[in-house]
Amino acid sequence: MTRNGPLALSFNTLVMVFMMAPLVVVCLVAFTPENTLSLPTKEFSLRWFTAVFERADFITAFANSLKLAALSATLATLIAVPAGLALTRYRFPGQGVINGLLLSPIIIPHLVLGVALMRLFALLGVNGSFSWLVLAHVVVITPYVLRLVIATAIGVDRSAEQAAESLGAGRMTLFWRITFPMILPGVAGGWLLAFINSFDEVTLSIFITSPATQTLPVRMYVYATESIDPMMAAISALVIALTAVTMLVLDRVYGLDRVLVGKS
Repeated sequence: MTRNGPLALSFNTLVMVFMMAPLVVVCLVAFTPENTLSLPTKEFSLRWFTAVFERADFITAFANSLKLAALSATLATLIAVPAGLALTRYRFPGQGVINGLLLSPIIIPHLVLGVALMRLFALLGVNGSFSWLVLAHVVVITPYVLRLVIATAIGVDRSAEQAAESLGAGRMTLFWRITFPMILPGVAGGWLLAFINSFDEVTLSIFITSPATQTLPVRMYVYATESIDPMMAAISALVIALTAVTMLVLDRVYGLDRVLVGKS
């Protein structure tokens, strides 16, 4: 095992500082008592956090984002798990085409997808429908789950499955008792990445949401075009804190290395 030298450690430190500095600045600005985006110099205030919870539109948008992200990530996982197992364990005509089709939303700009889906929904007469918004997010986030499921399924030792099958285990028993626990880290990590990407999605959502289905990122974008007060910093700080707590709980309960890397 090799140790990082001073140059590598300095480079890693600079990268971490570069990544964390904007988050720290946003969190500090959220505590300013001023009416403009500025760092608190004399005192800290919870004024803008209180203002957030007094805005029913932001609370509704936050609830919409949570529901949308949870439903989209779950549906994407239900699609990606059987698709990932089929792509890694079987050979059939058109396999490469199907794999490329399922992964293609990663390389297509969300702006293009948003405009295309807006036109499609207009033709179908379903503009502003929450169900169709969920389906749109499923299209975008399924590749994140699929990639982790495929990566996990490729490394699975199938001897346990073969032994269970030789002892008379049925297909459903084989999947739920043997296969699924072995690919669970990839499934859980994929669901988490899908949830985060769905919750943060703004480029696509801004074209296909309505006032009733507006998500938090879209509401923040619209508000930022109307005002430059520190309320956006307060909301961002709350989202950062919620994400940090979620990751901490997940690490304590299950282990981030198992979820994101697949270590046992």
